[in-house]
Amino acid sequence: MAKITKEEALKYHSDFRPGKIEVIPTKPHSTQRDLALAYSPGVADPCLEIEKNPEDVYKYTAKGNLVAVISNGTAVLGLGDLGAEAGKPVMEGKGLLFKIFADIDVFDIEITTKDIDVFVETVKQISPTFGGINLEDIKAPECFEIERRLKEELNIPVMHDDQHGTAIISSAGILNAVELAGKKLEDIKLVVSGAGASAMACTRLIVSLGVKKENVVMCDSKGVLNTKRNDLNIYKKDFLTSQNLDTLEDAMKGADLFLGLSVKDQVSKDMVKSMAANPIIFAMANPDPEISYEDALDARKDVIMATGRSDYPNQVNNVLGFPYIFRGALDVRATAINEEMKKAAVYAIAALARENVPEEVNIAYQTRNLQFGRTYIIPKPLDPRLITHVAMAVAKAAMDSGVALSPIKDWDAYKESLLNRIGTGNKLIRKIYDIAKSSPKRVLFGEAENYNVLRAAQIAMSEGFAIPVLLGNESEIRKVIEENHLDELSKSEIIDPRSDSQVKNREKYAQILYKGRARKGLSLNDSREKMFGKDYFGAMLVEEKHVDAYITGYSTQYSEALKPIVEVVKCNDNIEHLAGMYIMLTKKGPFFFADTTVNRDPDVNTIVSTTVLTAETLKKMNIDPKIALVSYSNFGSTRSGSPEKVSNAVKILHEKYPKLEVEGEMQANFALNPEIRKRKYPFAKMQDQNINTLIFPNLSSGNIAYKMMQEIGDAEAVGPILMGIKRPIHIVQLEASVREIVNMVAIAVVDAQAVAIK
Repeated sequence: MAKITKEEALKYHSDFRPGKIEVIPTKPHSTQRDLALAYSPGVADPCLEIEKNPEDVYKYTAKGNLVAVISNGTAVLGLGDLGAEAGKPVMEGKGLLFKIFADIDVFDIEITTKDIDVFVETVKQISPTFGGINLEDIKAPECFEIERRLKEELNIPVMHDDQHGTAIISSAGILNAVELAGKKLEDIKLVVSGAGASAMACTRLIVSLGVKKENVVMCDSKGVLNTKRNDLNIYKKDFLTSQNLDTLEDAMKGADLFLGLSVKDQVSKDMVKSMAANPIIFAMANPDPEISYEDALDARKDVIMATGRSDYPNQVNNVLGFPYIFRGALDVRATAINEEMKKAAVYAIAALARENVPEEVNIAYQTRNLQFGRTYIIPKPLDPRLITHVAMAVAKAAMDSGVALSPIKDWDAYKESLLNRIGTGNKLIRKIYDIAKSSPKRVLFGEAENYNVLRAAQIAMSEGFAIPVLLGNESEIRKVIEENHLDELSKSEIIDPRSDSQVKNREKYAQILYKGRARKGLSLNDSREKMFGKDYFGAMLVEEKHVDAYITGYSTQYSEALKPIVEVVKCNDNIEHLAGMYIMLTKKGPFFFADTTVNRDPDVNTIVSTTVLTAETLKKMNIDPKIALVSYSNFGSTRSGSPEKVSNAVKILHEKYPKLEVEGEMQANFALNPEIRKRKYPFAKMQDQNINTLIFPNLSSGNIAYKMMQEIGDAEAVGPILMGIKRPIHIVQLEASVREIVNMVAIAVVDAQAVAIK
């Protein structure tokens, strides 16, 4: 990551509107009636209900999803005692992270006191507002007493993240590092540099997981905490060692694990060299670790290294934990965050690092194939699976340990709700994946010499819905597989149209193509020549049912990729035109846009067939199509141009397909807003129904609409989906991402399943 300058940081925090968070209403508020419901007199009714039953506060208010991030600014980001106001940017940042990673709302609260009694009493007095308390940036040893008292006196989750967040993430990484080093927790010698809140919490947690306390040596700025010292407070005395060690350098000799929570430059190369075989170093001082990543690896090639920095592998980042720990705790109405819940988070995070990494994570971190190993022992902060893995583990631990007041009964539904909170794992895409997995198909991957295509093939195979067949130069394909460790593809069938093994097929397919195109100007020699190309050969493989579906277009313009498909594969029965559709994944759910890729200026019959094809495609996905044919007029308000054409298409659809729910012509805002549609046009067929499908009058409007949705509406586009072709073939966008290709493979498999049924 490029260095962030002071000017950039100040501009980020001050531009547009100062700070990083705001309050957003969650209920309608545009009319006087809305305001009367929100405040007086409507607000009186929930107040009276809560008075009768205080637990109803979780039913009628935001308490159950609201966390207070509270600090007195005495230990701000390792910068020291900056004061409450100077700590506010950090607290706002914490609020932002809670929201974007776990959909938890936050009020940041800065308290101007260093008095423990005043701090605790203040938090207690405001606690009815919140479902949980996140303590932040409070110096040791006061933070220990503050957290202890609040946990004892409040019946909502309380956690000091500086202590426990770091402890949970580092412990998860240590579990994996110890396994990779071929060691056991109960045998390792642990050295800790730093004796503050984080260091003590980290040490306590890793000891509870299996490290023997007698094997722990902790050091502060004056040396080892040993029995010779008489300057130690009660908290440090808990970590005394009887070993004859005085300095960090002494302690490092033969150590298996180093935990650094102190300051930079505490560890030298010689100290690393003195450690045991396969040493594990967690140097977590911020912003600069106790020893640099480069120096540690230069000293020992067998080291497993983690830091708090994002520009090196294995970042110990608290955001991997606190949003999801509170998410799980809030969702079961836990009365505390206890040790069982913390351990559950540790094991969940550690286990996640061992799973295959989603492609979107590889893209986010500009890498190709993250996989469990010495440089990947901790999941990345942008891994979308953290919310389900960690929150569910924490919720279950809360239930098992008896602190959950609202236990979860349907875990599948809970998982779905977690995914919906962050907008990833869209319901429709998951549904398509599930349908595809029910009957996997052989999918031909064109242009398979490209990494993105091969990575998508590997993911589709590991997801369980595709059996990849790779099309292209075999030696180049195998080279990419080997260089990028795509081992699962090593046994996949590879078809090279130019190879000697395909001589008979080239001739067979050439004869078929010639027979179909002889009266359209194609000679037999031309047909034979075309069969040396991947595009025509690939289309023939799917036409002749050697494979069930075909994905192509990665390195070809859409129109060029479409040409051989149209020449080789026929349209569906009773269909004269192909059409293209995009699925738009939005915050309001999925919408379906057609035609966005094929027909530039369709006539009335083409619009009709596009509408029918779109409806059939949605039904394959178990989606009930609610269709609007859009234009720039409403129900005949303009009598010429595209409105007239669209109006005529609607008339035909109503006559020939009476069961199809379709309406138009209408402007897009009327199509998407049932309230104004009902008020203005009460005769419309679909009054209170939400339209999910838009059919556009021409390619220009459809293409513009979906691209504007991507850029302005922050929608994800899935497609283009080719409709009307007799065999399951889809053309991905030029240089599509791995995620885009995988989505199209799932859709192709669903298409192939429908073809198989016929």
